Amino acid sequence: MLGLASLLLGACASTFQPRDSISFVSASSTPAAPAPAFSSLVASRSASVVDISTLRIGGIDDRAVELEIAPELDFADRLASPLPASVRLSQTRDLASGVILTSDGLILTSAHVIAGVDEAQVRLDDGRRFPGRVVGVDRRTDVGLMKIDASGLATAVIGDSSGLAAGDWVAAIGTPFGFHGSVTAGVVSAIDRYVAGGGEVPYIQTDVAINPGSSGSPLFNSRGEVVGINSMIYSGSGGYMGLSFAVPINLAMRIAGQLKSTGRVQRARIGADFQEMTPALAQSFGLKQATGALVVGVDANGTARSAGLLRGDVVTAFDGKPVARSADLQQRISQGRPGSRNTMEVWRRGAAHTLWVVLSEEPAPRSTLRSSVAAEWGDGLGLSLGELTSGQRQQLGVDGGLMVREASGAARSEGIRAGDLIVAVNDTRLERVEDFQRSLSAVSPGRSVALLVMRDRRLAYVPVRLPERVLKPAS
Repeated sequence: MLGLASLLLGACASTFQPRDSISFVSASSTPAAPAPAFSSLVASRSASVVDISTLRIGGIDDRAVELEIAPELDFADRLASPLPASVRLSQTRDLASGVILTSDGLILTSAHVIAGVDEAQVRLDDGRRFPGRVVGVDRRTDVGLMKIDASGLATAVIGDSSGLAAGDWVAAIGTPFGFHGSVTAGVVSAIDRYVAGGGEVPYIQTDVAINPGSSGSPLFNSRGEVVGINSMIYSGSGGYMGLSFAVPINLAMRIAGQLKSTGRVQRARIGADFQEMTPALAQSFGLKQATGALVVGVDANGTARSAGLLRGDVVTAFDGKPVARSADLQQRISQGRPGSRNTMEVWRRGAAHTLWVVLSEEPAPRSTLRSSVAAEWGDGLGLSLGELTSGQRQQLGVDGGLMVREASGAARSEGIRAGDLIVAVNDTRLERVEDFQRSLSAVSPGRSVALLVMRDRRLAYVPVRLPERVLKPAS
């Protein structure tokens, strides 16, 4: 049976509002020029798209994807690929995408990409890497915001998703399965699509190929403006099967503005649950049309109960505006101002009634952000190293090197894991732990050191930056 496969953790939300909380490049208000070729779009917009690699510690990764083919990457890139690490403390690595909103490093992505991560690293299109800090996530809309310490970055041009229509050409730039900068194109197949398991987000449905690694990637229109953030796919296999869903950029930017300002999204509620009307239900309740929101539950302590709302009522209008469907009503309520008094037109037992309801504030969700795990070792890089026995050297075919027993901190962020062999620091070969400590003590805090790493009999230098204050080994 087909289901919503994760790329996701999609959500519920509110309709779009003007985007005034974040400084961004707006689309021109002048008449649109003829649509450029997608090759021109890629050349002008790819610099605003980033790769995001994340690390979660202590969880069980039940989303692993068996690839039929794997990218032929450099070894250093493979260190950051989303492969599970077989270490004492379970580690789950994922790879996703994002788009740069501001030149000083504010990045928009999907909430399920960065929610609950212990570490995040952002790779720019030019190859530079920066540690990422989570600003905030909103699981209800699957919108996430993060920050890197950088300046002068290329920013995306933000479009207007309300102008999209079925048949419009769109394209995505992301990192499916670790293939950096991959471009896929297609058309919008539907707008305002509400999907089971996706909450109340009015998704943009497209046939653009989206796969694991493209979560959080931007959806561009033919003018190179971002009109959506790719969130999830409809799949029975875990991979693309023809349907993709993106959060409209108008909604994403409104949510991002609140995350930037307060780190969370404020929503209102009345304490009632609704479901969509169908022609059969409308007939059952004596309605001529299948519109409105059918009340299926009322909280005992909610303001809806105080207002007199009952199970079986059909809300046909809210604040004087007709309610076409359940999702419309829930969006209007959630966007309302807590404490405000609003009218609801209700159909009950063949007659119309007017109720007054006061909106209450929805409780803040429990934080999904984890604090970073403290480095267990005092070398500043987060490595626990062991010396090789003569038998191990013979088995591995090496004449030196130190085995990684545990990796945390900066070393783990760069992809080094238990079982790797550290052969050298820069050009200094290693045989004993003292060699490593001596080499590290000669490096100034805040600078990078190149570790020559062997994994699966392949070698690659991996740069690891020392923190500003390094714990030196006792003399």
